Amino acid sequence: MKRRTWHAAVVAVGLSVFLGSGAMAEETIKVGLILPMTGPSASTGRQVEAGARLYLDQHGDTVGGRKIELVVRDDTGTADVTKRVAQELVVRDKVDVLAGFGLTPLALAAAPIATQAKKPMVVMAAATSIITESSPFIVRTSFTLPQVTTGIAQWAAENGIKKAASLVTDYAPGIDAAKTFKEVFTKNGGEVVAELAVPLKNPDFAPFLQRAADARPDALFVFVPSGFGSVFMNQFKERGLAQAGIRLIATGDVTDDDLLNGMGDAAIGVVSSHHYSAAHPSPENQAFVQAFEAANGGMRPNFMAVGGYDGMHAIKVALEKTGGATDGKALVEAMKGMAWESPRGPVAIDPETRDIVQTVYLRRVERGADGKLWNVEFASMPAVKDPVKAAK
Repeated sequence: MKRRTWHAAVVAVGLSVFLGSGAMAEETIKVGLILPMTGPSASTGRQVEAGARLYLDQHGDTVGGRKIELVVRDDTGTADVTKRVAQELVVRDKVDVLAGFGLTPLALAAAPIATQAKKPMVVMAAATSIITESSPFIVRTSFTLPQVTTGIAQWAAENGIKKAASLVTDYAPGIDAAKTFKEVFTKNGGEVVAELAVPLKNPDFAPFLQRAADARPDALFVFVPSGFGSVFMNQFKERGLAQAGIRLIATGDVTDDDLLNGMGDAAIGVVSSHHYSAAHPSPENQAFVQAFEAANGGMRPNFMAVGGYDGMHAIKVALEKTGGATDGKALVEAMKGMAWESPRGPVAIDPETRDIVQTVYLRRVERGADGKLWNVEFASMPAVKDPVKAAK
């Protein structure tokens, strides 16, 4: 009898420990953050992760008594790896939300998994217009290339630029940028005299810059992914396009805040349009930049950081609305129509497209009183939706 009693007690304790560990596991809300942490787009992964962690540090990492845990995985910027990692996060790690996605091919690779698993997928970086259409579970907190390209195309046509060439990275966002620039610039009286597309992998801009110079434009419009701006700027300088009287205009990816100070005087005067600048003068952004730099060894935040920061805002507020419940459809519904004051300015999630609505700024690179280079805003366009979806 004593042996039976002892055995029953052991089983009871073991069962309680097992159930207790299960309960503890259920208390954790897991966000699978899939990012390029190595490779040419590693700066994107570093910035997005840092932004997401800063949000949780500032606003708390618990909802309804449940702790939010970030499960970070490196996809190396490769779509096949993204797909495999997304599957592992859903099946093995039992994540409740997928997030991150540094490039368009990576986001598109994970979209079917989000749909099948009914998991919210918060795109914090990738910027091709079609991304949110690839799954009803996708919500975007970054931007779209058509959204930020329209402003610079209009500005160019209105500021003495009659002929322009375009040079973009040859993948979906670049195609979006080139198409939008041409449509808006020509509609406003301009002429695109050359359209150039540079390979995404191992880009050498030099021969394309020579072709742009040969077309003799008044300005060269450029889009390259985050992290590639320094390489481009060095080759633009070496090829002497500025000395030839060709102005450089761009989307904000080119004059990335994270890399801007390493570009030197060649970047001064470059005009771009984008949705975020570390120099944005709002109190919210000044506090964000100070906290971000303090938490990351002085690293300046860029637009990828604010995409991660706002992505975590959308996730946490949605969880607060559901009381900590992680049903995918409920979380996506909670994000639709959400609006808040971001470090970048006022933002909202369009309830119909699940894409971000935000202010787009015109900026000029200037050297500040501190001796550093900044994207200084001089005009703004409020509440800009993705124009591709708005036209449908």
